[in-house]
Amino acid sequence: MAERMVGKQAPDFTMEAVLADKSFGKVSLQENIKNDKWTVLFFYPMDFTFLSNRNHSDV
Repeated sequence: MAERMVGKQAPDFTMEAVLADKSFGKVSLQENIKNDKWTVLFFYPMDFTFLSNRNHSDV
């Protein structure tokens, strides 16, 4: 199991994402911080299970 990082600074990352205009593009945590953009890091178990998909629609 990975170490819990509650209260610690998140490591930088760059990844593919669906953007506001529904296109795909790269996003970077450091770029969002630099440009003063809000960022929500959302972690959950059991990716793509019935239960997790149902709960994510509430977020």
